[in-house]
Amino acid sequence: MTADEPTDKKEIPGKRPNVDAGFVRELAALLDETGLTEIEVEEQGVRVRVARQGAAVYAAASAPALLAGPAGGAKGAEAPKRGTTVTSPMVGTVYLGPSPGAPPFVKVGDSVKQDQTLLIIEAMKTMNQVPSNASGRIVEIYVQDGHPVEYGEPLMLVE
Repeated sequence: MTADEPTDKKEIPGKRPNVDAGFVRELAALLDETGLTEIEVEEQGVRVRVARQGAAVYAAASAPALLAGPAGGAKGAEAPKRGTTVTSPMVGTVYLGPSPGAPPFVKVGDSVKQDQTLLIIEAMKTMNQVPSNASGRIVEIYVQDGHPVEYGEPLMLVE
């Protein structure tokens, strides 16, 4: 190491002696922030893959904030619906049923229990089940089968 190099740059035992340990920590923190299960980065011929094992993670957000409607409050606009919004725990492709051509896990009007599978999000060739974060009735489904979703995007409203 020279005096110009950062002090947090350490050699990690194994095949990659020039990997910056601080960079690996940043990637691990990014996994926690985004809910992703795996990140792979290649830079200057060095490939770093950080992955974690575990069950799918889900998040909830306040429905009125997400369903506020058009800016400026259009005349005759529908009032925000009450309930719990199920949001996407990751970036990926959403599938409403267990396989192509199969009926969806749930439809608008269906009763669901907490932790019941509502849909699947495919991310990096891995199928991740997304459970309901509340018991109740499906009021809205905001996504379409086979379409991409972003982290934190509203998927469904459970009342």
